[in-house]
Amino acid sequence: MSTGTEWPLWEVFIRSQHGLAHKHVGSLHAPDAAMAIRNARDVYTRRNEGVSIWVARSADLHASSPDERDALFDPAGDKVYRHPTFFPMPDEVKHL
Repeated sequence: MSTGTEWPLWEVFIRSQHGLAHKHVGSLHAPDAAMAIRNARDVYTRRNEGVSIWVARSADLHASSPDERDALFDPAGDKVYRHPTFFPMPDEVKHL
Protein backbone atom coordinates (compact mmCIF):
# COMPACT_ATOMS: atom_id res chain seq x y z
CA MET A 1 0.00 0.00 0.00
CA SER A 2 1.47 3.33 -1.05
CA THR A 3 1.25 6.40 1.19
CA GLY A 4 1.63 8.79 -1.73
CA THR A 5 5.19 9.72 -0.85
CA GLU A 6 8.18 7.85 -2.11
CA TRP A 7 11.81 8.25 -1.13
CA PRO A 8 14.06 9.66 -3.86
CA LEU A 9 16.11 7.34 -6.03
CA TRP A 10 19.90 7.45 -5.50
CA GLU A 11 22.62 6.21 -7.85
CA VAL A 12 25.45 4.36 -6.08
CA PHE A 13 29.13 4.43 -7.07
CA ILE A 14 31.74 2.24 -5.34
CA ARG A 15 35.52 2.45 -5.46
CA SER A 16 37.01 -1.01 -5.08
CA GLN A 17 40.12 -1.79 -3.05
CA HIS A 18 42.12 -2.35 -6.22
CA GLY A 19 40.63 0.42 -8.33
CA LEU A 20 41.31 4.10 -8.78
CA ALA A 21 37.87 5.15 -9.98
CA HIS A 22 34.35 4.86 -8.64
CA LYS A 23 32.02 2.66 -10.72
CA HIS A 24 28.26 2.71 -10.88
CA VAL A 25 26.92 -0.41 -9.17
CA GLY A 26 23.21 0.27 -8.91
CA SER A 27 20.41 2.35 -7.47
CA LEU A 28 18.36 2.47 -4.29
CA HIS A 29 15.69 4.53 -2.56
CA ALA A 30 16.51 6.44 0.64
CA PRO A 31 15.19 9.55 2.42
CA ASP A 32 18.58 11.34 2.49
CA ALA A 33 22.26 11.00 1.52
CA ALA A 34 23.39 9.60 4.87
CA MET A 35 20.83 6.80 4.73
CA ALA A 36 21.63 6.18 1.06
CA ILE A 37 25.31 5.66 1.94
CA ARG A 38 24.42 3.28 4.80
CA ASN A 39 22.03 1.33 2.61
CA ALA A 40 24.57 1.23 -0.24
CA ARG A 41 27.16 -0.16 2.16
CA ASP A 42 24.77 -2.92 3.24
CA VAL A 43 23.57 -3.76 -0.27
CA TYR A 44 26.63 -3.30 -2.48
CA THR A 45 29.68 -3.94 -0.25
CA ARG A 46 28.74 -7.06 1.68
CA ARG A 47 32.16 -8.67 1.20
CA ASN A 48 34.32 -5.62 2.11
CA GLU A 49 35.15 -4.99 -1.55
CA GLY A 50 34.72 -1.22 -1.34
CA VAL A 51 36.85 1.56 0.12
CA SER A 52 34.62 4.52 -0.79
CA ILE A 53 30.96 5.08 -1.62
CA TRP A 54 29.43 7.94 -3.56
CA VAL A 55 25.69 8.51 -3.85
CA ALA A 56 23.90 11.03 -6.03
CA ARG A 57 20.22 11.70 -6.48
CA SER A 58 19.13 10.32 -9.81
CA ALA A 59 17.13 13.49 -10.44
CA ASP A 60 20.34 15.56 -10.17
CA LEU A 61 22.25 13.62 -12.84
CA HIS A 62 22.25 14.99 -16.35
CA ALA A 63 23.63 13.25 -19.42
CA SER A 64 24.19 13.97 -23.07
CA SER A 65 22.31 12.01 -25.68
CA PRO A 66 24.15 9.57 -27.94
CA ASP A 67 22.49 11.42 -30.84
CA GLU A 68 24.54 14.52 -29.90
CA ARG A 69 27.86 12.66 -30.03
CA ASP A 70 29.24 14.24 -33.21
CA ALA A 71 28.42 17.81 -32.25
CA LEU A 72 29.62 17.31 -28.68
CA PHE A 73 32.96 15.54 -29.24
CA ASP A 74 34.16 16.60 -32.71
CA PRO A 75 35.38 20.08 -31.64
CA ALA A 76 37.95 18.49 -29.30
CA GLY A 77 39.52 16.40 -32.07
CA ASP A 78 41.71 19.20 -33.42
CA LYS A 79 43.11 20.22 -30.01
CA VAL A 80 46.17 17.98 -29.85
CA TYR A 81 47.47 19.77 -26.78
CA ARG A 82 44.66 18.11 -24.82
CA HIS A 83 45.84 14.61 -25.64
CA PRO A 84 47.92 12.94 -22.92
CA THR A 85 50.67 12.08 -25.41
CA PHE A 86 51.42 15.79 -25.84
CA PHE A 87 52.84 16.08 -22.31
CA PRO A 88 55.95 14.22 -21.15
CA MET A 89 55.22 12.32 -17.93
CA PRO A 90 57.97 11.74 -15.37
CA ASP A 91 58.61 8.11 -14.47
CA GLU A 92 57.71 8.88 -10.84
CA VAL A 93 54.11 9.64 -11.78
CA LYS A 94 51.98 6.51 -11.62
CA HIS A 95 48.34 5.70 -12.36
CA LEU A 96 47.69 8.34 -15.00
